[in-house]
Amino acid sequence: MSSAEALTNIRSVLGDIYPAEHADNIFQDLKDLMDKYGENETIFEKRKKYDDQIVLNEDDAILITYADSICRKGEKPLRTLHRFLRSYVKDAVSGVHILPYFPSSSDGGFSIMDYKEVDPELGTWEDIRNIAKDYRLMSDLVMNHVSSQSGWFQGFLQGDERYRDYFLSFDKRVDMPKVFRPRVHPLLTEFDTAMGKKYVWTTFSEDQIDLNFHNPKVTLEILEVLLFFLSQGVEIIRLDAVGYVWKEPDSSCVNLPQAHEMVKLLRTVTEYVAPYAIMLAEVNFPYKDNVSYVEARHEANMAYHFSLPPLVIDSFTRKDTSYLQEETHRIRQDIVFFNFLASHDGIGLLSAKESLPSPYFDGLLGTTVEHGGLISYKATQDGKQPYELNITYYDAINDPSQLNQAIDVRRFIAANSSMLVDKGVPGIYIHCLLGSRNYLEGVKETGMNRMINREKLSEEAVLKDLSDPESLRYQVMNRFLHLLNVRKQIKAFHHSVERDVVVHSDKRLFVMARTHEDGSVYSVVNMGDDTVRLPAYEGRYDFLSKTEFNGNVEPYGVYFLK
Repeated sequence: MSSAEALTNIRSVLGDIYPAEHADNIFQDLKDLMDKYGENETIFEKRKKYDDQIVLNEDDAILITYADSICRKGEKPLRTLHRFLRSYVKDAVSGVHILPYFPSSSDGGFSIMDYKEVDPELGTWEDIRNIAKDYRLMSDLVMNHVSSQSGWFQGFLQGDERYRDYFLSFDKRVDMPKVFRPRVHPLLTEFDTAMGKKYVWTTFSEDQIDLNFHNPKVTLEILEVLLFFLSQGVEIIRLDAVGYVWKEPDSSCVNLPQAHEMVKLLRTVTEYVAPYAIMLAEVNFPYKDNVSYVEARHEANMAYHFSLPPLVIDSFTRKDTSYLQEETHRIRQDIVFFNFLASHDGIGLLSAKESLPSPYFDGLLGTTVEHGGLISYKATQDGKQPYELNITYYDAINDPSQLNQAIDVRRFIAANSSMLVDKGVPGIYIHCLLGSRNYLEGVKETGMNRMINREKLSEEAVLKDLSDPESLRYQVMNRFLHLLNVRKQIKAFHHSVERDVVVHSDKRLFVMARTHEDGSVYSVVNMGDDTVRLPAYEGRYDFLSKTEFNGNVEPYGVYFLK
């Protein structure tokens, strides 16, 4: 696409969002910003490196982590993270998603006070750029809301003319029953301002103030943040909670047409300045709404595979992969998913509610509680309903009351293999890589259910475990890295290679065919605790064990068969 065509597209999208005079005004200001950032040396070098193309292949896997998930006393966590990546993870992954590393007032970094600063407790932009030289860097564009302590909102509270329309506020409480609520607290939060008492839109928490994108100046602010991120070496932009960004009070206020147009605008601007950059939509909704952001409307490049985490738990709990198979069959081949099982958030249930019969859905809730986890809820007109499971994935898959480390590690690695073999790009949460357990102390200390899988680890303790072959962390991480290192050598695992679930009479098996001209691969995972015979594949070469497959699929066995 030529520069002229890209500019025409950008102007067209702006015209679909705003009245003509507003679109014209923002377009000229945006053009000036894009030209300014287009001269940035980091962006220029990456354009040359990737030849102005989006490049993804079988090498790509992303580690998801907070900057301070692993800490060393007296050292900035971003430097500790960089050393851990280079010394232990090495090139088993190609990229790292560093969760918000900006000054923040709550929600694990997602209540951002200043988009253009790195929290000095974590490090500096130089630390971020250094990591981006060794790994593809993913960063969060948290565009739905800012912290109540941010300069923008403080300006609003003080009556600053510039910020009066940056947020959605009312002079009195307004009943908006159609608005989708992912939380149980009230939608509007009361604040005392220089203009008097105001009731301000707060979708996620009283500390997270929703931005008003009806004001084109807000859109321009966020676009400059996007361009700034690219200038610091970011290659993958995670669009946090992007389905909520546009509000129309007499609607659900989620996944509205304008939200889609906003994603399209972000992408067209990115293509003009940094055409190698990738847009990942974080839309935690049922399948149809989720994939609508990556279908043929020139929006995001990838979307989260939200149905995968709960369906894998269901498969292992019941030793039956039927619903996982059904879900995989219905996914279109042209969609690129970001495959993951765990993240900093809980395990979303909106897609599972759609995919599983009520008894099996209730079984997910029961298993979570039995395994020491928690349930978070959303508000509806019919009362509160389950929204997500809060539990580490290790404890979701394994029953803490019946510990057997050798079996539990096999089961856990088998579960994680399911996201490595499906079509898409895998994302591995650091607490999965390290086999972390439920962190209930953090929940008690903060009152936040999500802290159960956000424990901050001492580097000294982690490295001690990783030097002990008998430790849980050592066994999980070594096997995980082996899977990743073998996977990236197999061209059939390229994200563009079509896949097909092979249906077997034994429902414990999840078998997927990836067909490539250089050689097809069958991935086989046994989600049950008995050996299963698979004679049709006997004699095939197994990339993982480097031996011929003998036809026996061991309990929780994983095989990549040529």
